[in-house]
Amino acid sequence: MPADTVAESLARLAAERVDHRFKGLPPDADGLTVGELAAQRRNLFTGGFATPVLALSAERLEHNLKLMETYAARHGLAFAPHGKTSMAPQLFQRQIEHGAWGITLAVPHQVRVARAFGTRRVFLANELVDAASLLWIAAELDADPDFELVCYVDSVRGVELMDAALRGATRPVDVVVELAAGEGARTGVRTEAECAAVADAVAGTRTLRLVGVAGYEGEVPKADTERVTAWLRRLVALAVDFDKAGRFAGLDAIVVSAGGSAWFDAVAEVFAEIPGLSLPVLKLLRSGAYVSHDDGHYRKLTPFNRVPEEGALEPAFRLWTQVVSRPSAEQAFVNAGKRDAAYDLDLPFAQVIRRGGAERPATGVSVTALSDQHAWLATTPEADLEVGDWVGLGLSHPCTSFDKWQLIPVAEADGTVVDYVRTFF
Repeated sequence: MPADTVAESLARLAAERVDHRFKGLPPDADGLTVGELAAQRRNLFTGGFATPVLALSAERLEHNLKLMETYAARHGLAFAPHGKTSMAPQLFQRQIEHGAWGITLAVPHQVRVARAFGTRRVFLANELVDAASLLWIAAELDADPDFELVCYVDSVRGVELMDAALRGATRPVDVVVELAAGEGARTGVRTEAECAAVADAVAGTRTLRLVGVAGYEGEVPKADTERVTAWLRRLVALAVDFDKAGRFAGLDAIVVSAGGSAWFDAVAEVFAEIPGLSLPVLKLLRSGAYVSHDDGHYRKLTPFNRVPEEGALEPAFRLWTQVVSRPSAEQAFVNAGKRDAAYDLDLPFAQVIRRGGAERPATGVSVTALSDQHAWLATTPEADLEVGDWVGLGLSHPCTSFDKWQLIPVAEADGTVVDYVRTFF
């Protein structure tokens, strides 16, 4: 899809009308287009926004985009951030503008979203054996010579199903053999001998083309630096062995890919050791949670904790809620719950309180449980909290934060809302 068409497809998002579908937006904005509302530059706290409302920090979002762009370039890595985190084409485009090679995705529907908004390169980090989806991908490849897609294979049976579905396609689908992270891990081939058998099966088709190897180190059992590094070296050795066997003849480059959001420092270190092969190597990193980062799971796990000299990601999400009940000195309730906040890894974190335009730390306030539409707050004697106060919550796990909000305000530090991010889950 040409760049002007990408811009046109994104512009259509700005033409969408604001209405009841979108939580937290000002009720008096109904009927405006998203672009018209953004042009008003309303303030998140005084511009009529209704609680609960999830907001992204404009400054922190840009900081994270720049940081990972710099990190990937410094370490000689191509970057295909995982789009399942946000499923936001506007963010896909910003990631590409910040140097990303393409976007990683997990399922065919996500690829359809990306293609609808002009994403030219997709790494599908999953096996794909669904005939209907394969036929659609084949049609996309045939219709657009600039479209590139790479996906996993991990079984001879999977190769057979793909081949059967793709008979008659003009262009072969590029595949990488997925090496499992260990016994009991998720998908992937368990042994190098089985990897060779899968590669042989691919070579026996005209519909598929083997372009490399890949996997996900985040699934290494009892993961630590030593175990993750050992598995990454297995992955590199597999690529070396395949190359020596002549399995990559006729390619422009060999793909070697790994990298979630917890171990990309180990990926950078091991991929720097890849020896000279018969072709250039596309060292493809796929970390995705960085785009918003978080205040819990990834704040604890980010590799930047181990390499602070490389920089630091900043949590860009805050869920603004309002105290609706204060039944006792030890308890309060705000109007956001499981429908609004991620809770699969950690409960939200009470961070700040706003009253009368003033903001202060949420001292003595903690989230102890979530109902569907309420968060349960425990309050100590030092907590100064009243019905009507706004409470800003930090969140853990961005992948299950984005998916609860279809249109997310992007706010500057003073509360000015400068944009709205549309998600497609």
